[in-house]
Amino acid sequence: MKKIALIAPEGEFSIVNLDLSRQLFQWVNENIATPPFDIKIVGLSRQVKPYGQVYAITTDLLIHEVDHADVIIIPATFGNPEEVLQRNREMVPWIVKQYHNGADLVSMCVGAFFLGSMGLLDGKRCSTHWGAAGDFRRLYPKAILEDERMVSECDRIYTSGGALAFTNLLIYLIERYAGREVAIMAAKAYMIDIDRLSQSPFVVFIGLKNHQDKEVLKAQRYIESHFQDKVTVEHICEEIGLGRRSFERRFKNSTANTIIEYLQRVRVEAAKKELERGMKTISEVMFDVGYSDTKAFRDVFKRLVGMTPVEYRGRYNKQMATA
Repeated sequence: MKKIALIAPEGEFSIVNLDLSRQLFQWVNENIATPPFDIKIVGLSRQVKPYGQVYAITTDLLIHEVDHADVIIIPATFGNPEEVLQRNREMVPWIVKQYHNGADLVSMCVGAFFLGSMGLLDGKRCSTHWGAAGDFRRLYPKAILEDERMVSECDRIYTSGGALAFTNLLIYLIERYAGREVAIMAAKAYMIDIDRLSQSPFVVFIGLKNHQDKEVLKAQRYIESHFQDKVTVEHICEEIGLGRRSFERRFKNSTANTIIEYLQRVRVEAAKKELERGMKTISEVMFDVGYSDTKAFRDVFKRLVGMTPVEYRGRYNKQMATA
């Protein structure tokens, strides 16, 4: 039987992450012949009251009462990562020890910041909420962030993308621990779209601007104002008045994108908005955002969004869906 420790951290955290995890694993226990999970809510105190909530979580066990865990699940934690780490510093040695003794570590959404602040994600592939990707890269540059992934797995550490992506991670874990058939049953019972791998369709691209490089900021503003035009890297560098090689390096360090990638993301974001709200053809949208080659537009759009322009319009444009 897998011993699962659901962590109730001190401070503000997602009660939904904690409660639905407990529900899903308990559902599995109640619906197969041999229950595979021993589920406990674990914390630093008998009752944990998340900030901003009117009720408290009663823990089953305190950290020091758990000698062994097979799976440790950390919900999304909110606030300054260093403050979260400091508030829960007594948990850190226990989590690290359990991991080195063979436990799987699981974090949900921005819970990855908690693992990152412990150094456990250095050199490892991981996911977090797409909206927090820029801050995550800045704080934990040694981690390998897969910001398009719904679920990432590396060296017994499992992380999920934003918000309700944690439900996909739970189904992924149930499949790993109890088998594909059980995972499908659980996904159907809770109406979770099984095998959804990418959070790209949900991403809203907002260029990372909380850096101090004035020339890079100028280039970002230029791209965002002229993306419909025939913009080249050389043209942008001329506008900024800097050489291409050194400026490209500065741009990538500041924004986590090359200049070309940044231009592509700005154009695709504009295309997404057009596809969501209008009745323009795909070709009209393509020309409006600065593309003239249908295949190039389709390929870039699909790579960044995870679906074609036609598929995206069919999902998010109400007028087209009811036409």
